[in-house]
Amino acid sequence: MSPRIVVGISGASGMLYARRLLDHLSGKAEVHLIITPVAREIARHEGIFFDDLDLIIHSSENLASPVASGSFLHDGMVIAPCSMKTLSSVSHGFTPNLLTRAADVTLKERRPLILLLRENPLSRIHMENMLRAHDAGSLIMTASPPFYHRPTDITGLVDAVIARILDHLNIEHSIGCRWSGYS
Repeated sequence: MSPRIVVGISGASGMLYARRLLDHLSGKAEVHLIITPVAREIARHEGIFFDDLDLIIHSSENLASPVASGSFLHDGMVIAPCSMKTLSSVSHGFTPNLLTRAADVTLKERRPLILLLRENPLSRIHMENMLRAHDAGSLIMTASPPFYHRPTDITGLVDAVIARILDHLNIEHSIGCRWSGYS
């Protein structure tokens, strides 16, 4: 049985991270997607589209969706990119939409929740919210790719970050960017 993963996309720049995550999950997992209206606008602006993917899409306004309940079994949730607004909601248990409700349920059920933050610089409030979300059980990741695999394009940079997300979800992949020591 393939893993069931919930993917949330919030309104932060960096939609290529979301697209590459979904590309790598395709065929390996049952993907339930929640995308906020602001995220849709940013994706359109950045030239990223999700219509061609085989996903189960849930409206971010539908709090009666199955993913809003702890009885909806899944193997983990990723919010990529995760805006500072969404981080704040997750870290404070504020659930005005399905994205933040699904994240809240993921935490209360003690399932993996990965927040891929894409903001720079960070304020003290951002860092305190990251710590609160971490203490609640979230894994905080930043869209900060390594360079030791010598990427030659943007996709190589993005995929290095996506590889770490897939590792934490226990999803096998063949993205070749693991550290192998100095040569």
